[in-house]
Amino acid sequence: MSLLRARCPDCRTLTAVAIDEGYECHSCGRSFAAGLIRVPRAWGEGGEAMVEAASLSLDYPEVAVVEEETLAMQTLAVASDLPARPLVLGGCCCSHVGTVEGLAARHGRLAVLWLDAHGDLNTPESSPSGNEWGMPLRMLLDRGTIAAADVVLWGARNLDPPEEEFIADAGIEDDPDALLDRAEAVYVALDWDVLALDEAAVFMPEPGGPTLGEVEQLLQRVRGSGKLVGVGFTGLAPDPANVAVAGRLASALGY
Repeated sequence: MSLLRARCPDCRTLTAVAIDEGYECHSCGRSFAAGLIRVPRAWGEGGEAMVEAASLSLDYPEVAVVEEETLAMQTLAVASDLPARPLVLGGCCCSHVGTVEGLAARHGRLAVLWLDAHGDLNTPESSPSGNEWGMPLRMLLDRGTIAAADVVLWGARNLDPPEEEFIADAGIEDDPDALLDRAEAVYVALDWDVLALDEAAVFMPEPGGPTLGEVEQLLQRVRGSGKLVGVGFTGLAPDPANVAVAGRLASALGY
């Protein structure tokens, strides 16, 4: 499918056409601030709920559905399929890898605000589970796609000891406002398990997180910076109630 055309969430036909950074449906006349890419894969054991959640009915035109056989192929496909203003719906956090690689190629130096209860900083050698969904941020850093100075990990509260050591050694910070001050282009990687319990249905809930309102306030600051270039939602459970939560989070970003 051409990036210039997308499936309208109302008409369900390929009648949404790229206009500037968004899309406009030539059938029903609706306009949209972003294009949706679905990545219904989970690179680890037991991630079926995340796969199913990638099919939730969000109110954005569907530009692409990426279902590749390997993570490397997925990364290339996502990077290639990004519209001007992407909203990526995983699947697991590995969907952020292709998104960040594509946006970094497009914008040069890219800053990443990684909102997650977990660090996603393991390697195959350090991971207790071996699940690749615990490694995507480390993949991006080790490949040099982004620099540690351009990353903020916010909301993390369940870290493995090797991740804590890496954060200290690499100097990864947790101050999003400082990142917004120095960045020129920002991608928001939002794993929903960053949220406090009972705020949303997530795949891997962790106690002690921020409220939905607190996350909305942070996203509004990102929007206000004028530096947002994309967002990805991952780690959801396939609960229809999550559609309304997704709408609130996307709206906070101006999507």
